[in-house]
This record gives sequence, C-alpha cells and structure tokens, in this order.
Amino acid sequence: MKCPYCAVLDNKVIDSRLSQGGQVTRRRRECDGCQRRYTTYERVEQAMPLVLKRDGQRQPWDRMKVLRGLRRAVIKRPVDAEAIDRLVDTLERNLMDSGEKEVTAADIGEQVLAGLRGLDQVAYVRFASVYREFADLDQFVQELTRLRHDAAEEPKGDE
Repeated sequence: MKCPYCAVLDNKVIDSRLSQGGQVTRRRRECDGCQRRYTTYERVEQAMPLVLKRDGQRQPWDRMKVLRGLRRAVIKRPVDAEAIDRLVDTLERNLMDSGEKEVTAADIGEQVLAGLRGLDQVAYVRFASVYREFADLDQFVQELTRLRHDAAEEPKGDE
C-alpha cells in the first residue's frame, strides 16, 4: 500500500476492524517513511454488472461515481457519511443479487432515489433534479408535489 502523503510503499498496520456488518475491513496504517497515519478499506471484489448509459454506452460499475453524486446531494444536510455508505452498499448488493450482466443507469438512479427518499427529502429533490434533468421550474414543482403527496399518504408510526 502506497502512502498517500509521501508515496513510500513500506507501512505497518496499527489497527484492523470489521465495519459495515463485517463486509469491509478498516485498517489504520502508519507510513515507515513519513510516520503519518491513514486509513484503508478492504472489501471483497465481486463481479458487478456493466452500466448501460442513456446514450447506449456501456461502462463498468463505479462505486465512487455514485458516492460523489450522493455526497453532492447531501451537502449541508444532516445526513451522516455512514448512511450514504450503507445506501451504496445496499445498491451494490441489489445489483449483485440480480444476477444481471447489465443494468441501466436509469434503474440505478431510481434505486438511489428510493434510498435517498428515506434519508433526506431535500437531498432526494437535489439528486432528482440532476438525475431526471429538470428543464424548468414546473418539473421541479411537480416533483415536490409528488413528494409531498406521497409523504401525506405514508402511514404514521402510531396508527
């Protein structure tokens, strides 16, 4: 593992822990060159389906691309990073469990929206506005109206 600060390859593992339900190993490392510490994450690599884009291109699954989009949507919102990681973990599990060799970007976007809806409604609308490419204010208002309508129909916890 190359040190992200000085690029030296020699380091020692200070601490290892399982996280995200045992799916990921978190390792604290210390560089033998500059003595700085950093964290790495290790997960089992599994064959993910290709993503079929709107323009017909096929691209490999990119977890970081989805995480970047989610992080932009939740900026300055009370959503913790672990909740975002869990959402992407669930999405990856669903994709692997589907057994499909290809999945459309639209299917991925809808799954992300479904997960965001339960986390934060403002982040949901932010993500939807980019994902669904709102062209004008009317589309934005329609999405807000649909979100409000769906929230009004949800059963309350004490009913």
